[in-house]
Amino acid sequence: MASQVPSTSATPDSSSTSPSRSNDPGRRFRLAVNTGGGDAPGLNAVIRSVVISALNMGWEVFGIQKGYQGLMEEGGLLPLDRSSVEGIAHLGGTILGTTNRGNPLRWPRTLPDGTVEEVDRSGDLIKAFRDHGFDALIAIGGDGSLRIAAELSEKGLPVVGVPKTIDNDLAATQVTFGFHTAVQTASDAIDKLHSTAKAHSRVMVVELMGRHTGWIALFAGLAGSADAILIPEIPFRMDRLCRDLEAKVERGPSYGIVVVAEGSRPEGGEASVVETEAGGEPWRYGGVAERVAQEIQEATGVETRSLVLGHLQRGGQPTAYDRLLALRFGAAAVDLVARTSFGCMVALDPPEVRAVPLRTAVDELKRVPVRGDVVVTARRLGISFGD
Repeated sequence: MASQVPSTSATPDSSSTSPSRSNDPGRRFRLAVNTGGGDAPGLNAVIRSVVISALNMGWEVFGIQKGYQGLMEEGGLLPLDRSSVEGIAHLGGTILGTTNRGNPLRWPRTLPDGTVEEVDRSGDLIKAFRDHGFDALIAIGGDGSLRIAAELSEKGLPVVGVPKTIDNDLAATQVTFGFHTAVQTASDAIDKLHSTAKAHSRVMVVELMGRHTGWIALFAGLAGSADAILIPEIPFRMDRLCRDLEAKVERGPSYGIVVVAEGSRPEGGEASVVETEAGGEPWRYGGVAERVAQEIQEATGVETRSLVLGHLQRGGQPTAYDRLLALRFGAAAVDLVARTSFGCMVALDPPEVRAVPLRTAVDELKRVPVRGDVVVTARRLGISFGD
């Protein structure tokens, strides 16, 4: 775990821990909250926890709609009271809306000739934040959104981060909310694939999300009794994968399930990238399942089909685990604001929720340990990684 500040588990008393307002002691503390990046099950639970915890402190709370865009646009702020968050903890999505394109540090601007350039509007955003009278921001997001929050914090914005991503790729926290729900959704889908694959004696290749990491594919593939799991951390060889599948089909039953993370790549090859960032870094992956399925069928002669589970992994009700984690994160974030511990992110360090420096939290990507016990368990059960 990265360097930490004290545990946030203690419940603060509103009379003694509300941040001071020396310039106007009669005005209520005003908190903003936003959700950025891809949606994840549990976002609404965090929002509810933030709002109720803050209201119990005597604060005002406003939601910034669609990431940071609501601060830059007219009508983009949503007052949040108890009725606003009643009965939302079990709902997927986010009542504030989200976007993965609203980076104020690289804001798109259309020039007179129709071309688009990116400009840094962080100064405008911080000014708008202050003009609206906000005292602190709780930013809920994944690695990209929290990297923006870290940079804004370094520019003077009082911000606390909450980690959100189904990819589970933030190293500073043991787990991010949304991951368990995504794994459950993927496992359910794999369970259903077994019956249709068996009925037709086919190999089914299912592509799961995860971007640069294979957490969802590994956990769902193991839970779903897949025959092979391909993840970015372990480059695969098609000849080895095909031999493993042929051996499985020969000893029966005569079908196969292959789970592949979207960012997986063959040994010596590249991942299937469908969109890149301005600097050339991969932004969106896709197509690896179709490619792998085609090569399996050509090499083995076994009828093979591919399936991309896609955004189904982001939707639906959060599991009880994710709901509880989201509620804990939201209350802990308000606690950090009350302590004026800005520039931090809440993180799960069992059994406690603690705070870690925001910049440290986003500096390291958490990858699947290739010799970790989950991979070892899969190998002992005969699951192929194609290596």
